[in-house]
Amino acid sequence: MTEDLQKIAAKLKQKNRILIITHQNPDGDTLGSGMGLYYALRKLGKRANVICSDPFPKKFSYLFQEFEEDEFEPDCIVTVDIASPQLLGTYLEHFQDQIDICIDHHRSNTMEADAVYIDSKAAATCEIIYQLVLELGAEISPLMANCLYTGISTDTGCFKFSNTTAETHRIAAELFERGCAYEQINRGLFDTKSKSRIVVEKEVLETMEFYCEHRVAMIVITQEMIRNSQIDTADLDGVAAIPRQIEGVEVGVTMRERLEGGYKVSLRTCQFVDAAAVCAKLGGGGHMTMAGAFLKDATMVEVKQRLQDAIDTYLEEREASSRP
Repeated sequence: MTEDLQKIAAKLKQKNRILIITHQNPDGDTLGSGMGLYYALRKLGKRANVICSDPFPKKFSYLFQEFEEDEFEPDCIVTVDIASPQLLGTYLEHFQDQIDICIDHHRSNTMEADAVYIDSKAAATCEIIYQLVLELGAEISPLMANCLYTGISTDTGCFKFSNTTAETHRIAAELFERGCAYEQINRGLFDTKSKSRIVVEKEVLETMEFYCEHRVAMIVITQEMIRNSQIDTADLDGVAAIPRQIEGVEVGVTMRERLEGGYKVSLRTCQFVDAAAVCAKLGGGGHMTMAGAFLKDATMVEVKQRLQDAIDTYLEEREASSRP
C-alpha cells in the first residue's frame, strides 16, 4: 500500500509512542532521517525512540546532542531508509512483521508495512523526512537541520553524485537558512580521515583486481584489516568509491567481509551501468549508480565469482538489447 505524505503525517499525529528503526551498518541518511523525525515528533509532544542493530557511529555523535533513549511499548513502528528486511539486522529482524510505516527512497524496496512511502527520485530519505516534518507542522531547529543535511550530503557525495537534483539543492538551501552547520559537517564527513583509515586504504589498494578489460575494478576489506588497524567501522564510509574513481572503470566493486561470515558487496557505477540491476541478481538492490547486496555463508573466492558472473550477465544483456 502506497500513501502520500499527508496521510503518513496524519497517522503519526494519531500515535503517541513511536519507535523509529534505522538500518544495520548505519550511514548518514538512515541516522539523519531517524534523528530528524525523532526530534520533530518530540516537538509535537510524542514519545519517540531510535534504534539500530549496530552501534551508532561516533562520527555522527553530533546528531544525538538532545537524544534521550526511551523504552516503551510502541503504538507505531517506522522504518527509515530500509529497503529490505535483511537490512533490519540480526537483532531487529523480529520487527519484520510489525512495521506500520516504511519511508524510503530506494526503487528496489521490498519492505512490507501498513503504509509505505517511497520516492525513488529523492536523492536521500532525508529529503522525504524534510517534507514530512513540514506536513507534521514541526518547526525545524538547527539540530534537526543538521540531521537532515547530513543524510542529503552523505547520499549525494557532498552533491557530486548524479542523484543530486535541483530539489536537493533547494532543500539544502532551506536547511542552511534553518541554521545547519554545513561547513563543519562536510569537513568532518569528507575532508577528515583517521590514521586508521589511511592504513586501511593502503591495504585495500593492494587487493585491487581488474576484470572485463579493466571496465570493472574490485577491492576487498577483510576483518583482519579492520582488527589490525583498530578502525571504527564508520570510518570505512567512502572506501567503496575508490574503485570507481579510476579512469575507464565503469563498475567499482567493494567486498567487505562481515564479522558473522559472508560479505557485504557495494557497487558504484557510471550512468551507463545499472548498479541496482546487477545487485538484484545477487539478492540485493539500491540505486542506478549505487547499490549493494549481502552474500551470506560464502567464501571470498565464491563471492568474487558470483560478482563476476552477475556483472558479465548484465553487460551481455545490455549489449544484446542495444543491437538492432
